[in-house]
Amino acid sequence: MSGNTGNVDCEECSSSAHVIINSTETRVDSRLDDDDELLRYIWREYLHPKQYEWVLIVGYILVFFVSLIGNSLVCFAVWKNRHMRTVTNYFIVNLSFADVLVTIICLPASLVVDITETWFFGNTLCKVVPYLQTISVSVSVLTLSCIAQDRWYAICHPLMFKSTAKRARKSIVVIWVVSCIIMIPQAVVMECTSLFPELTNKTSLFTACDEHWGAEIYPKVYHTCFFIVTYFAPLCLMVLAYIQICHKLWCQQIPGSTSGMQRKWRSFQCSGASAGPGESTRVRTATVCAEIKQIRARRKTARMLIVVLFVFALCYLPISVLNVMKRVFGTFKNTNDRETVYAWFTFSHWLIYANSAANPIIYNFLSGKFREEFKSAFSCHCKGQSQNHTKSLRTRASTDSRKSQTTQVNNVDNLSRISDQVV
Repeated sequence: MSGNTGNVDCEECSSSAHVIINSTETRVDSRLDDDDELLRYIWREYLHPKQYEWVLIVGYILVFFVSLIGNSLVCFAVWKNRHMRTVTNYFIVNLSFADVLVTIICLPASLVVDITETWFFGNTLCKVVPYLQTISVSVSVLTLSCIAQDRWYAICHPLMFKSTAKRARKSIVVIWVVSCIIMIPQAVVMECTSLFPELTNKTSLFTACDEHWGAEIYPKVYHTCFFIVTYFAPLCLMVLAYIQICHKLWCQQIPGSTSGMQRKWRSFQCSGASAGPGESTRVRTATVCAEIKQIRARRKTARMLIVVLFVFALCYLPISVLNVMKRVFGTFKNTNDRETVYAWFTFSHWLIYANSAANPIIYNFLSGKFREEFKSAFSCHCKGQSQNHTKSLRTRASTDSRKSQTTQVNNVDNLSRISDQVV
């Protein structure tokens, strides 16, 4: 009986084992199917770029090379030529250096995150990369503010403050120190977290590098102050400064210049005929010509800086507004159109880097000195040809100088005659 019972029990164990094995295989197969389905879903929805993301990838690559090459050329041009080491150009080099920094360190990481919606670079870089990016924003806006202040003093109040290269270098050091200090909270609050903790052991996807504050009031206060300090307030002050600069350069008399001779010279445009005697007339002619050249140079510089400021304001406006909407007002917490919101944030991130690439292009089109340096940097002539070219330029410059002196001597009589008629 016990044997029969034992046989029955063995048959029951065997049948139950087969059931367990079959159920285990089914469970494993279903788990594998689920994992395969998960991987296909991840590839389809997160990893495989969408149509607009392919455009974004091309845009990022283009911006990377234009920004890196252009801003490096700006730094090289000022370093190579002593005559370009002006106060404004020192600040422009500082702006270019900040753009190079953010292009090399932040742009590749931002591209990967915008395409895959995942942070792959660990907790340390999660703190470092956003920190450097916000430092670059602060350095850019403070540098533009210093440029506007320098131009405002030089044109509107030339006797109140004398800007020098030494002071400009000290200001640049202060800009970096202040930026590194005021952006420390950004590094402290950044942490890596998984959006789906149950998938942590299966994939590194869905890992987000985001801010983690202790209470809801802190991000609202911080991002409100960040928007005011790094965008709104400096932009308003710079706009007011450039309005006064434009008023002085285009609508009023530059302090220290001779209005009567300037009016005569406008009609003359540094050209004319006839000769005339008198060393005093020659000196007066040269003085007026130098003043007119200075006014034209200042107008060109002001025009270029206004365009740089306008592009900066335009490129940083979307991300500034979106950050305030997200961090301060919580606009996107319960949105139903996540894809559109993410596309807007992605495009606004690209605009930040596009601003870094746009500045050297602006210098090339609106500054003759930078344009000449860029051309010489891209020239493919050998050393001997470049030396011959330099010699020919110098010869032409000396010839033009002699012609200019002859023209000034010939114009003296005509200038004095016009002076007698006007006065």
